[in-house]
Amino acid sequence: MPGEIVLLNGPNLNLLGQREPDTYGRETLDDVVALARSRAERFGLKVRAEQSNHEGALIDWVHEARLGAVGVVINPGGYTHTSVALRDALVTLEVPLVEVHISNVHAREAFRSHSYVSPVATGVIAGLGIEGYGLAVDFIGRRLAGE
Repeated sequence: MPGEIVLLNGPNLNLLGQREPDTYGRETLDDVVALARSRAERFGLKVRAEQSNHEGALIDWVHEARLGAVGVVINPGGYTHTSVALRDALVTLEVPLVEVHISNVHAREAFRSHSYVSPVATGVIAGLGIEGYGLAVDFIGRRLAGE
């Protein structure tokens, strides 16, 4: 069975393509998932994609990822800036964790520059649109391949 990357998306990311397209683009969450799966296939990996507007669901999926995922890619949405609980779940992971943001959060409102996730992530990608998800999957795949 191939390794599995868990792709988690937080609040409002179900509205990609509709919500603030000048900031987040016209691509949809389905486009994000298709991109991640396509990139993962290059490394013989699978992607399990989940999205929720509820903090507890994201935390539960992080707990599940501890049981066998080879990596986690997360866009925590607004929970990036507010959720100590999500951060505390993520710190338990023993696999690569990549935080992704579609927009450049550092070029936006000041509150978006603070992340509870970044200090516990292996890496952070921001401002590259949905390509950031593809780069995150590539990073995990290369790291697992020993590159």
